[in-house]
Parts: sequence; C-alpha cells; structure tokens
Amino acid sequence: MAKYLLLKHYRGAPDAVNNIPMDQWTPAEISDHIKYMQDFAARLEETGEFVDAQALAPEGMFVRFDGEGRPPVTDGPFAETKDLIAGWMAIDVESHERAVELAGELSAAPGAGGRPIHEWLELRPFMTEPPTISE
Repeated sequence: MAKYLLLKHYRGAPDAVNNIPMDQWTPAEISDHIKYMQDFAARLEETGEFVDAQALAPEGMFVRFDGEGRPPVTDGPFAETKDLIAGWMAIDVESHERAVELAGELSAAPGAGGRPIHEWLELRPFMTEPPTISE
C-alpha cells in the first residue's frame, strides 16, 4: 500500500472547467458538493483506502522561527502566495495508478449548476523512507 495526499486548491492550480468560485454557488450546490465528497470518502472507508480528509479555511499565515528569545515572524494574516490549499484527503492505495484514478474521480465533484467541476487536484505521494543523514 502507498499513501497519497490529494490537495484541493483555492487558487494556484490551473483553472477548473466549471470555474465558478464556491462563494457564488447556491446553498443547494454547496450541499451537493459536500455530499459528493462525503460519499466518496465513505466509499473509500469501505475499501480501506481512506485515511483522513479535512477542509481548510482561506485564512492563515506563514510562521517562521526568528531566533532565541524573539517572537516568531509571521506573514499574514493571510498567506501571500498564489497557492492556497482549500483542503486535502489522504488515501492509502495499492498503486500509483489507483491514486490517479481516485484523484480523477474526485475532480468530478459537482459545482455550480450541478455540473462537475473538473478541478485540478495535486497528487503527492508520502515519503516511504526517511531521508538518510550523512556525517
């Protein structure tokens, strides 16, 4: 089994086919989209391929260490980046091909007008072995 992360983007990925922002969807369209995501996850739970999933709010910031005794440096309150993650799903599948198949299916979640979004999802494998340290 191999674990993969499916990343959904608010922005930064190529435009989806049905590229109407969620804040312009009707409440019913949002409910249908969320139900599709929940049903997809439930199906993967049954096959043992689901690990976890979370939606993320657009708010956030970058934080970094700025030296002993100094407060962390922040870039915010919003991340200044073209790439902003909207949410993620972790899966554990038999092959890369299966991960691609599931990412393609998740890309078809309904959006405005009930039509599939055909959004781009970033598919990232988990590292299988920790990096080696040479001294």
